[in-house]
Amino acid sequence: MTVTAAEHGLSVRQILALERIAAGEPEVVAGAGHLDRPVRWVHVAEAADVGVMLSGGEMVLTTGVLLAGNAHARTEYIKSLHRAEAAAVVLGLGRAFPSPPEDMRRAAERYGLPMVVLHRPFPFAELTEEVQSRLVRRKFAAVSLSEGIRTALTGLITAGAPLQRLLDEIAAHSGCPVVVANLAHRVLATAGERSAVDDVLRDWERIARRAGCADGADWYRADLDGRGERWGSVVLCGYRGDGPTGRLLAERAAEALVLHRMLGGAAHTWEEQSAQSILTDLVSGVVPARQLLPRARAAGLPVNRRTFAPLVVRDGDPAELDRVLRLLGLSGLAAELADGATAVLLSLARDQAAGPLTEHFAARLRTGAGEQVVVAAAEPCTGWDDVPAGLREALHIAQAAAGTPDVPPVVRLRDVRLRGLVRLLRDDPHVQAFAERELDGLLYADDPGLLPVLRTYLATGRNKSRTAQLHHMSRPALYRRLEVIESLLGLDLDDFEQAASVHIALLAHDTQRG
Repeated sequence: MTVTAAEHGLSVRQILALERIAAGEPEVVAGAGHLDRPVRWVHVAEAADVGVMLSGGEMVLTTGVLLAGNAHARTEYIKSLHRAEAAAVVLGLGRAFPSPPEDMRRAAERYGLPMVVLHRPFPFAELTEEVQSRLVRRKFAAVSLSEGIRTALTGLITAGAPLQRLLDEIAAHSGCPVVVANLAHRVLATAGERSAVDDVLRDWERIARRAGCADGADWYRADLDGRGERWGSVVLCGYRGDGPTGRLLAERAAEALVLHRMLGGAAHTWEEQSAQSILTDLVSGVVPARQLLPRARAAGLPVNRRTFAPLVVRDGDPAELDRVLRLLGLSGLAAELADGATAVLLSLARDQAAGPLTEHFAARLRTGAGEQVVVAAAEPCTGWDDVPAGLREALHIAQAAAGTPDVPPVVRLRDVRLRGLVRLLRDDPHVQAFAERELDGLLYADDPGLLPVLRTYLATGRNKSRTAQLHHMSRPALYRRLEVIESLLGLDLDDFEQAASVHIALLAHDTQRG
């Protein structure tokens, strides 16, 4: 009689712990250190040459009636089971063997084959029936789980869900942190309970080496590959279920992630999305910087005893930016934020001068991407907790410098001067009211070209020749425009205080409208 077992089988230990099996008073007499072997099926056989009928993973049940009186046959019997990679042998004590035969026990111990004796008469049919029903239930549960996960993940992919949504679904099914890493073991994305994920990332180097180790561990890894190329892995970290289910979950996760990547639904690579997530959280301040430190370290950013240079690049090509970082051998994270701004966080050794390196980086970037590129730099930070404020300062500088003529390759806070201050105050109702009051006569004028002329005139330090040149008009024509502007606003642009007042109002007006 043979009972076929599923891949999601029971171990020898689990079978011996079944309540119905306890009626036979089982005792492990050999191979106690190998009770976690999986049982693929149960085979009832009395033949002395049963080994030739096995293919591995069987629990063989016998009374030993054909082995009585022949010590050599008994040791050869155990040897043949070992060669056939049987999971265990169960000997029912009775007429043939009232007690465990010592030669069989020694042979089983020598080969590491679990040998179990049943001290009370026990129908083998009950054992096979019990194991069969449990294996069938496990197989059904495994198939249901497999199809349920595949259906859920496929549905998300076809609906255009982002990578993070897929990982959240995988984490919900597995109940443990999920990590996607590239071939260099740098973390690209995570999912799961935040505190548990942070614990994993703090110890990621060790976990990355441990993932995918021998059965019995609670880390399960599946490779991410497609079209003949392997680019990373997905890891279930600390899965609490059984091994086969953990492997199944990892495999289904890998299938979905490969499909998601091959469909090309994302505008950015997973590496870019990882950097964007970290930098966006740093800039927003929604997540405390200390909680983001494990994510940054796991993403490959050096963080121990480093100097951080927060930068924001405007009007630069992200691909060219990455190329320059690699060319200069600089460690850092870079990602697009919004409105053509790309945040860059350089991680420098303490003996590296941040200022000259930033200048060199900006010069190389402008050489490849054009002179219109502006690099806004905040003050370097030696503490990780200061990085969010530094990035926000760099973003403020970049936005304040937008549209300003003749800015240096690296713009710092001192370079944006009044424009930077006005931008900081742009949401103040008093500043908004001041701008509206000062510009009221001009904002709704019939000639929309007056406001740009005023803007250029003030930005050039009230240089009439330069203003006329930039607007491609004659100086008499410019004079007439300026007279109309003064009439509408009721002021004298030759008066420094009045000109300064309307200049501040115009800066506030422009800043409020982006």
